[in-house]
Amino acid sequence: MADIFTVIADPTRRELLRVLLLRRPGEISVGELVTALGLSQPTVSKHLRVLRDSGLVRVREKGQHRYYSVDAEPLTEVQEWLSPFVVAPASAGAQLAAVPARGPGVSMPAPLRRAAENLPDVGDVGTTLGRVVAGAQSRIPGPIKKRLGHREQG
Repeated sequence: MADIFTVIADPTRRELLRVLLLRRPGEISVGELVTALGLSQPTVSKHLRVLRDSGLVRVREKGQHRYYSVDAEPLTEVQEWLSPFVVAPASAGAQLAAVPARGPGVSMPAPLRRAAENLPDVGDVGTTLGRVVAGAQSRIPGPIKKRLGHREQG
């Protein structure tokens, strides 16, 4: 199982699989993949080889061209492993409540706990940041003009 996780851990390989999946059930050439991903041909070929060796893609050779398609069968193992972690939206709260926030025997240091309790609400952060920026914008022009030798005419 670890091998398939290693294969799909790479973002370039996941993007290759996504592009191939969009063509499903059709095939796509290496040249088309290079264009779609904006990567070099050697880079695409290297990642396709890893996907091919893991059984995630099939290849059909026609002359000097290779055409690839997705074979999702190896991903069933990943899906089976992930299924206990995937929660339906309606029961998300119930299942998340059953998962302990910290592992057994792990305690959060008091300073860290206090800091976490005092974190502001996301909306408050945006409002506060907006006010600070607006205030800074109104205070900056005066000192800059004075420093540059300009005087406000009134």
